[in-house]
Amino acid sequence: MARDTVDLTPIEGRDALVGWIEKGCKPASSFRIGTEHEKFPFYAADLSPVPYDGERGIRKLLEGMQGLLGWEPIMEGENPIGLYDVTGGGAISLEPGGQFELSGAPLETLHHTCVELGAHLAQVKQIADPLGIRFLGLGMSPLWSYAETPIMPKARYTDIMRPYMAKVGTRGHDMMYRTSTVQVNLDFASEADMVKKMRVSLALQPVATALFANSPFTEGKLNGFLSARSEIWRDTDNHRAGMLPFAFEDGFGFERYVDYALDVPMYFVKRGDTYHNVAGQSFRALLEGKLPGLPGERAMQSDWVNHLGTIFPEVRLKRYLEMRGADVGPRPMICAKSAFWVGLLYDAGALDAAWDLVKGWNAGERQQLRDDVPRLGFNAEIRGRKVLELARETLALSRAGLERRNRLDSAGRTESHFLEPLEALVAGGKTQAEALIDLFKGPWQGSMKPVFETAAY
Repeated sequence: MARDTVDLTPIEGRDALVGWIEKGCKPASSFRIGTEHEKFPFYAADLSPVPYDGERGIRKLLEGMQGLLGWEPIMEGENPIGLYDVTGGGAISLEPGGQFELSGAPLETLHHTCVELGAHLAQVKQIADPLGIRFLGLGMSPLWSYAETPIMPKARYTDIMRPYMAKVGTRGHDMMYRTSTVQVNLDFASEADMVKKMRVSLALQPVATALFANSPFTEGKLNGFLSARSEIWRDTDNHRAGMLPFAFEDGFGFERYVDYALDVPMYFVKRGDTYHNVAGQSFRALLEGKLPGLPGERAMQSDWVNHLGTIFPEVRLKRYLEMRGADVGPRPMICAKSAFWVGLLYDAGALDAAWDLVKGWNAGERQQLRDDVPRLGFNAEIRGRKVLELARETLALSRAGLERRNRLDSAGRTESHFLEPLEALVAGGKTQAEALIDLFKGPWQGSMKPVFETAAY
């Protein structure tokens, strides 16, 4: 989330929460694509992380971007913590460890999305180069310890999430401060359309995790995983993460997701500029005016929106669906992430075929696949089929879907060419992480320096 919502419309009850999500339904002609990606800032001279303050810190980077773009600053006290494009809807924000995030505007085609990405990276480079800053596109920071990682001045992270994470899992601090992801946000036409897209994308999220696995290093060494970022999520906070097995049960829809979200413990309630720490307490209690942390306070619309944004399943439902299973990678892979899911979910034929592929899997099999992929990548199996085979099949479905969408660029190309980096990986049978491991063990001779050269924007 780029910024916390402020909407003090009172919520009258559960039906209003369901209605809020339901308002996300839109005709297919209005479907849009929103791409978000994070990246680690580092100093090119010594590969050290970039702190918030200082003459060459992240604050200076944000101030430079504001001057260049003219976007509105997002402030926390006296500190800029992000920028917002009031015209187009895009935003720049900071994750807890300084990960610099672009939340892209909702755009009509993948061509537009990738132009937006290119413009953003060029703009950031224009401001960052004089500061000696570059950016790293890996799913986990490969060199710095947790203690060496900067902490951003955001109260919701430092005062609420960080202490709470230590109580509910062993990897929450790693997730917050040392991982980076790329996600794509996609629309649905109806409740039934949401359900089918949710089920297909949940089932295939481990395939996407393998396709984008790109985090094999921790603190200068191999960590034993292809996607350490995905492994970290397995023990971050299992009350708010995971594969949502209930989404495959009969009767699943907006109401069932709302009931799930109501039972996910809250982090905070924001009133004015103050974050009230209610970590572990129930949104149901807030809805009833019985929240122990804020006696008598009633739920406002912004509370619900902010709460939905602090739930972290592999696929998240708001007024759109968020695909959350991938490590960030090189620029072409960011575009490929959006292309993979647009091809599968925005074409009826591809969506039906993808459902046929996964509908026979049970909850235990889906969970086992999700548990195996961070370590095994393409070699993980479900029902005797390797993920490599599933990746090849789903990429073919996605390509066909993008071809049928027939959204052309100025050169007359469809959006399907954005899948080429993924098709090359599958043809070679190796994940990005395995290619990096081979280089690390071979030509790089165990050095981290080439990692920063290879994976930098």
